[in-house]
Amino acid sequence: MAKPIVLIAEELSPATVEALGPDFDVRSIDGTDRGLLLAALADANAILIRSATQLDEEAIAVAKHLKVIARAGVGLDNVDIKAATTAGVMVVNAPTSNIISAAELTVGHILALARHISPAHSALANGQWKRSKYTGTELFEKTVGIIGLGRIGALITARMQAFGMRIVAFDPYVTAARAQQLGVTLLTFDEVLEQSDFITIHMPKTPETTGMISDAQLALMKPTAYIVNVARGGLIDEDALYRALTTGVIAGAGLDVFVHEPPTGSPLLALENVVVTPHLGASTDEAQEKAGVSVAKSVRLALAGELVPDAVNVAGGVIDPSVRPGIPLMEKLGQVFSGLANSPITSVDIEVRGEIVAFDVSVLKLAALKGMFSNVVSESVSYVNAPLLAEQRGIVVRTLTDAVSDDYRNVLTIRGALSNGSQISVSGTLTGTRQTEKLIEINGYDVEVPIAEHLIVMIYTDRPGIVAIYGREFGEAGINIAGMQISRREAGGQALSILTVDSPVPEGLLETVRVAIDADLLHEIDITA
Repeated sequence: MAKPIVLIAEELSPATVEALGPDFDVRSIDGTDRGLLLAALADANAILIRSATQLDEEAIAVAKHLKVIARAGVGLDNVDIKAATTAGVMVVNAPTSNIISAAELTVGHILALARHISPAHSALANGQWKRSKYTGTELFEKTVGIIGLGRIGALITARMQAFGMRIVAFDPYVTAARAQQLGVTLLTFDEVLEQSDFITIHMPKTPETTGMISDAQLALMKPTAYIVNVARGGLIDEDALYRALTTGVIAGAGLDVFVHEPPTGSPLLALENVVVTPHLGASTDEAQEKAGVSVAKSVRLALAGELVPDAVNVAGGVIDPSVRPGIPLMEKLGQVFSGLANSPITSVDIEVRGEIVAFDVSVLKLAALKGMFSNVVSESVSYVNAPLLAEQRGIVVRTLTDAVSDDYRNVLTIRGALSNGSQISVSGTLTGTRQTEKLIEINGYDVEVPIAEHLIVMIYTDRPGIVAIYGREFGEAGINIAGMQISRREAGGQALSILTVDSPVPEGLLETVRVAIDADLLHEIDITA
């Protein structure tokens, strides 16, 4: 069997290739050569890039076998995530690979501003000895304001506290308990601007945050204050910043990112009270290696058909170990559910009961939808596009949770309505130390059957001799019944029989059995891993 093809479109660390391992056909190409890129994508199953390779709608459209785009870094401006999602292509990055490097660069900018390192160096290199002109300020007992107290903000907090600084922050998503744990005082946005001697921004770039620091905000700052941005270009209005720096509204700025990169012709570059670096936040050997290894591991998971927890176009985040075993079970329940459906599905409830509801179980909805569509649509189904497939088909999907589970530790259920007015349901659980996957309910009938590759589900009127009839038919056709369970609500009423068999059953044989036992429902369901 041919190995999956993985393209490395830009220079990555040797550790990246090592992390991929020997299971792939790894090909190196120049991702900036458009013709070469499009030709190589035609056969590719995965591609690893940095910031120079453009994976737009055109590129994704020609990549018919592509399963994952991996960006060895944080930013994804060069990837059309919407087009990738529609095509069922997972997009992954390395969101934590550069956080230490970015935090350390921020500290470097703060120190450079406080001690005028950049202009002092330039003056001395030009033969000028200007000690008095470049008298600086100590960080000790000053206030640093952090806008965005996420992972990088927390790292900066620890480092600035080592200098004896007071830390204040604005972040509407951080709780008071978390701030207290970090030793940070939470303030309003305006209060942070007014009280800080140094301000550093660590926010994503969105329509709401673009230009979040402009004339009005800069006017709130102390005239002795400095502002640093190593996050995203455009968070600070560069025209407003130039005005503030040239009129004494603030003392200085440190910039690693710009609206246009490189910032050719920007008047900010000519100012002595500005320290600039060419987008170096992730430019350390350690960060590059972490990014490459991280996305290589994600590629391995994606091509193995497993969920990549931090894929940017998959809902949900880190998956708790208690929830993870339920993912393949829920996929298989989805296949059983769709196998039982005899008309289009109109709505689906994903029900999770038991102690695992204490964790984020949103990934189980994705698993259920992936299983439901995997054998019934022509598109390639993934965790990425399964919700989109449901939306396109007008299927209403809900997730319901309940901490109470009477009979089992945890129970996963898919319950839905069909366009013909009928309803179907299927439930499963994991039992024992081996976490055996079992079906425990189908359409209200209680069962307990290990999930197998080939299942036959029958509903018929309970009467003597039925088992002998279908047992004989399957036996004469050479179909071995590996397991069987019958469930009924009352004698002489409707009964459900579920069989596990060792091989697929021919369609003609199923029809013969259906007629012989006068079954109200008879389905063969093949479960794929």
